[in-house]
Amino acid sequence: MVFGQRVPRPAAIGLAWLATLAWAGGPAHAVVGGAEATPEGAVMVLSSKGGVCSAVVVAPDTVLTAGHCAGAGLEHRVHFRDASGQPVLVEVAARAVHPGYDDGAIAGRRRSIDLALLRTATPLPPRFSPATFSTASPRAGETLTLAGYGAERPGDPRSTGTFRSVALPVIEPYGPSRILVWLKAAGRAGGCQGDSGGPVSDAAGVVAVTAWIGGACGGLTQAVRVAPQRDWLDRTLAGWDRTARWH
Repeated sequence: MVFGQRVPRPAAIGLAWLATLAWAGGPAHAVVGGAEATPEGAVMVLSSKGGVCSAVVVAPDTVLTAGHCAGAGLEHRVHFRDASGQPVLVEVAARAVHPGYDDGAIAGRRRSIDLALLRTATPLPPRFSPATFSTASPRAGETLTLAGYGAERPGDPRSTGTFRSVALPVIEPYGPSRILVWLKAAGRAGGCQGDSGGPVSDAAGVVAVTAWIGGACGGLTQAVRVAPQRDWLDRTLAGWDRTARWH
């Protein structure tokens, strides 16, 4: 097992992380109905309680994920596998959760901007190139690509850990939104547990970040659009002396 430059104490890592790494990246799949893809701009985020999320690489030492993937009171690590296939855990040096994030939004049916930026203590390998954000406003009928490291089979953590993607149509079940985009295929294809924080992209770049999967895996996928949150993203990154790519 390989860790980042600074190796945390075993007690700090916790058994949950060790258990997570035991199955993450094994004989696994992700994104129901998807195909394996090259994770050039995406990594995983693991929590000290065994939580698994995906994340979009924004800068060599910064990733964007869902706000609920960076919950307060937990330790987090950015995870990937090196060229030899060994797991790497990188410590998180700074965290910024969007001020509009509400962890009780789903139960209370309230608005929430489910985004968070994480800065790693050491840079990621050069093969994880920063993604480009798209300022597009997708509408019903368009097709976007959802990707992530999530489970292929609901409730089966061993089906998590391989980066996969699938093309899905945009729908507007509640009308057009400046905050969210919804995706749903006619068949059994879509996001699953662990895909939260992963990219939803068009031809120009990342349009949104996956935040919520409705019902069974492969059902309605809800993602937070990045363009309306550009001011927060750019200001937060500037405070870390970092910048995002926009198209």
